[in-house]
Amino acid sequence: MLLSLGSIFFSLFSLFVAVQAKSSTGNSVLVLLQPDLNRDNFTIFFDNLQKRGYDLTFRSPKADTPPIFEDDIPTFNHIILFAPDSKSLPQDITPQSLVAALNAGTNLIVALSPKQTPIFTLASEFSLVLPPPGSPLISHFPARDTPPNVIPVPVPQEHPLLTPNTPPVWFSGIPFALGNNPLLVPILRAPAESFASDSDSDTGADAVFDAAERGGEGLWAGSAMGIVTGFQTRDNSARITWVGGVELFSDAYARKLLPSGEKPGNEQFARDVAAWTFQENLVLRIDSTTHHLVNETVPREHYTINENIAFEAHISRYDSKRGWAPYSGLRDLQVEFTMLDPHVRTALLPVSGKPGLYRTAFRVPDRHGVFKFVLDHRRRGWTTLKAAMVVPVIPPRHDGYPRFLSAAWPYYAGAISTSIGFLVFATLWLAGDDREGRKGKNTKTE
Repeated sequence: MLLSLGSIFFSLFSLFVAVQAKSSTGNSVLVLLQPDLNRDNFTIFFDNLQKRGYDLTFRSPKADTPPIFEDDIPTFNHIILFAPDSKSLPQDITPQSLVAALNAGTNLIVALSPKQTPIFTLASEFSLVLPPPGSPLISHFPARDTPPNVIPVPVPQEHPLLTPNTPPVWFSGIPFALGNNPLLVPILRAPAESFASDSDSDTGADAVFDAAERGGEGLWAGSAMGIVTGFQTRDNSARITWVGGVELFSDAYARKLLPSGEKPGNEQFARDVAAWTFQENLVLRIDSTTHHLVNETVPREHYTINENIAFEAHISRYDSKRGWAPYSGLRDLQVEFTMLDPHVRTALLPVSGKPGLYRTAFRVPDRHGVFKFVLDHRRRGWTTLKAAMVVPVIPPRHDGYPRFLSAAWPYYAGAISTSIGFLVFATLWLAGDDREGRKGKNTKTE
């Protein structure tokens, strides 16, 4: 009795923790803050994280504790690296260790700076091409009373991970060109009239142009450049967001009025970026998958060729307020029935009246072997949905074939007609009148 009560209490406690969890992967956050960056200058951003349930732990980049790993296990669910100018980092904050943390499921927000640092070089491993060191983004438009390297950047109004109607944000930092990696998630691009150059007199424009020509990346100008870009790993859907400048998260930029006189969108934009990076938003999972014959409910160990089978999947989406809930909003979900190559690829559509349930039916190919149901949904910005189920397909038993095939009726007719002709011929031969034989017999008797 006590054991069952304890089990119930533990289950309720686990459910309560899951509901209270803001992120789908956990709420512990390690903030690596550069010593010359005062924590009080980022109170709006950090307070918003704490109000949303995150547990923040601050550490200097040169300190050794708390470590990122203990016994090869990540000690934090998320890492915020606000140390853009640090050239010497401890052993657990090297580019290799950050990549290892990402592969282990830890999410990261990394701020860059125009200086050449180990983190600066790490960006190239994520298909980001940075301009020469010391080449921040500048723009002389719109007219304003700020330096050319402090730029109001419009926020995309139709972006899946950003709040609609977010005002422009203040930005100061470096841009980067985006590679062709499909795992990149562009979030905020540079204004069309901006370019990378010297922040005061633009004298560095020629050097940037020459470096771009030698490197083959093109001119560092226009909206082709990114200033905030996400990256989602292929296997575990861990996320890292690269930000061209740490000032985007500062209190000064969050309170600084735009040239139009309205409040900037830095606070809301930073909240949206953190929500996506920490897997509060655009997070899906497969709860279960099953397969069975049409008009049945129990899965079979194997199927026979040309049978009609159904495949079902239950999918949930994470909501930071409600937790996991059934989700029927996918319209491009597909399932494949493969043996080396897909033999069947069909749409997996939501079932009306049953939230989170997707179903399809198809006929098993006329080929036996070991097949797999493969569900592999990859969309930019969303977590990956992947599931595979192995099922054998066998030919019919000896008594499972139809007695007569409609396509074989010409052969049936030929065989029957031949048999009938033979019987008629044999009957006439055996039962016919043998007059010659009788005549010879009568002649001999006389």
